[in-house]
Amino acid sequence: MVELFNNGAYLINGKEIITDDTEAPAKLAQQGITISREEARKGTISYGILAVHNKNSDMRNLTLRFDSLTSHDITYVGIIQTARASGMDKFPMPYVLTNCHNSLCAVGGTINQDDHVFALSAARKYGGVYVPAHLAVIHSYNREMMAGCKKMILGSDSHTRYGALGTMAVGEGGGELAKQLAGRTYDMPAPPVVGIYLEGEIAEGTGPQDVALAIIGKVFKNGFVKNKVMEFVGPGITNLSVDFRNGIDVMTTETACWSSIWITDDKVKTYLNERGRENDYSELKPANTAYYDGFIKIDLAKIEPCIALPFHPSNVYTIKELQKNAKDIFIKLEEENKSSGLNLNLGIKCRDGGVWAEQAVIAGCSGGIFENIMAAADIMKDSSIGSGNFTMSVYPESQPTFLELVKNGAAETFMKAGVLVREAFCGPCFGAGDTPANNELSIRHVTRNFMNREGSKPNEGQIASVALMDARSIAATAVNGGKITSAADINVNYGKYKFFFDKSIYDKRVYNGTGNPQTGNELVFGPNIKDWPKMPALPANLLIKVVSFITDPVTTTDELIPSGETSSFRSNPLKLAEFTLSRKDPEYVKKAKEVMAMNNEQQTMKELIQKINNINGYSEIKAGDLEIGSAIYARKPGDGSAREQAASCQRVLGASANFALEYATKRYRSNLINWGILPFLIKDEKDFKNGDYIFFPEIKTALQEKKETITGFVLGDNITELQVSLGELTDTERQILIDGCLINYYAKK
Repeated sequence: MVELFNNGAYLINGKEIITDDTEAPAKLAQQGITISREEARKGTISYGILAVHNKNSDMRNLTLRFDSLTSHDITYVGIIQTARASGMDKFPMPYVLTNCHNSLCAVGGTINQDDHVFALSAARKYGGVYVPAHLAVIHSYNREMMAGCKKMILGSDSHTRYGALGTMAVGEGGGELAKQLAGRTYDMPAPPVVGIYLEGEIAEGTGPQDVALAIIGKVFKNGFVKNKVMEFVGPGITNLSVDFRNGIDVMTTETACWSSIWITDDKVKTYLNERGRENDYSELKPANTAYYDGFIKIDLAKIEPCIALPFHPSNVYTIKELQKNAKDIFIKLEEENKSSGLNLNLGIKCRDGGVWAEQAVIAGCSGGIFENIMAAADIMKDSSIGSGNFTMSVYPESQPTFLELVKNGAAETFMKAGVLVREAFCGPCFGAGDTPANNELSIRHVTRNFMNREGSKPNEGQIASVALMDARSIAATAVNGGKITSAADINVNYGKYKFFFDKSIYDKRVYNGTGNPQTGNELVFGPNIKDWPKMPALPANLLIKVVSFITDPVTTTDELIPSGETSSFRSNPLKLAEFTLSRKDPEYVKKAKEVMAMNNEQQTMKELIQKINNINGYSEIKAGDLEIGSAIYARKPGDGSAREQAASCQRVLGASANFALEYATKRYRSNLINWGILPFLIKDEKDFKNGDYIFFPEIKTALQEKKETITGFVLGDNITELQVSLGELTDTERQILIDGCLINYYAKK
């Protein structure tokens, strides 16, 4: 089904795979291929696109400029504020500002709509694109109107993925977009490229979410594609529609890869032509000989309908497995989560010979795609979800898609079945809408099912669970009143539906000021929109107090800064910071503030300096030579969203560092750096504990001298040494850390 190759591989003529083992040279020679591995690396689609966007001649260390940028209403205010403070006077490239996250104005009075007004004023002033609320979710608009072959798009949302349309898209924290707006580059070592070889034809009833979950289940935990490019090749792609490809592609984020790209064909050409963008098409395919640093082979015919159980998209079983072994699987899940203090109580979902859910949602950039919804409508035709506790909502990805559902009768089919058809909105994906009741199980075709991401608050005794499924199996489940059912187990006549894209919907409502900034226009600030507070530069000597110690295998950005109702405060750094780690470690904010206040407490600093002066060689530290900041430790922090607030909120509260065994994603580590938080790596979490002080003498000098290992001192009953590293840093990243944050870095320049 999904086969991982331990070595790299050569792809010959797009079809033949030669694994990079001892027999590879002979096999290549038999075909008259003498190209070196390094030259063959240049044969990937990825290399060609990166080469065009790289602004230096060194393809090992990239300095990229993107073709366009995109943000939604949780992130764009902070990005524009950062860019303004960094000297931006206009958007130097198309910048799409969508309103699909904070579009429900139910929390905080006017502040969500105030952000939208700010965004429209910014689009006018700086020359951007403004997409009003409910018109389209961020990635659907970019697929429909911005993506194109050989392009690169940078977005401040982790699911910025348009590879199926020939675009290498990257989801990053806001700091990286601010760099692009300020005329700078996105700097990183060239990423490895993993070939994803698709063959065969998908079985009826199996959808794109099933393929995506099968891949995620194989590669997330072992890091097979982490921070790499997933390049989709192989003859199986021609058997997939563009909608189907988009549905797989958007979920590649959950593998922890850096970006994705696909071969393109006439189906992609038609997709772009129908949206009035025929000039954005060109054929993309690897060279006759292309080398991939890793390789995955997938037989589409063997993919079965899947379910990802709480609390991660990689927790994958086939629905058939769940139906057969639900009790044992749920017992295992409950045991795994007891260490986090959770009582999932999933066993109550097993009754009457099946597993039962109370809620179903098909929504957003992954589920709300036209073909997914049409397949679900075919399944639900002339049926009913009943008048019991089971509920279902469908959120089309955009108004053009919604219009087609109205015109072809699918909207009527859902409504007659008792299903709510709603506006384009990302809320069900991050906890701002459709929150289940306590102890309920919700099945969703969305992107994530992290803990409390559906809106519940486990620390307050609320616990709900989300399982990810494809729209087809969700519809099959709904027809059965909530009994989890595979779409492969029902007989359905799936129709062939043509999508008629009506661009006039956007022409009439979207403001497009690209290339035409109205510099005389003023920005409109609502009362909740605040500037970033000033951040201190890195001191010569740094004392850190560890105020939160998290030993979960992975810590998500939803745990670092919860989504849902907190989203309304993301234009106000001080208010938002009050929610930092609120559902994971409710004492964090109080402890971080106490540490921040110590810098102004002379007696406290005097006592800490006395401790430091007990270290051999540091007897001359005086008041004024030292600053203190807080830190968190987590084994693997930063999985999930690109939201920079997961880092900036810590910084606002005086954080100086994170300690980790590894960082879950590049984007979270980049967020830490851009906000002046040292991304320390350690080897053993037993070297210190929560509440410990750790002294780093001459920390600024260590960065300036590019020391690979930095020595700190844990100030416990006995003073012990702690060896840390910062991983690979560019010269710019080092200077940002020294200056204290990206804004300070630009201000100095």
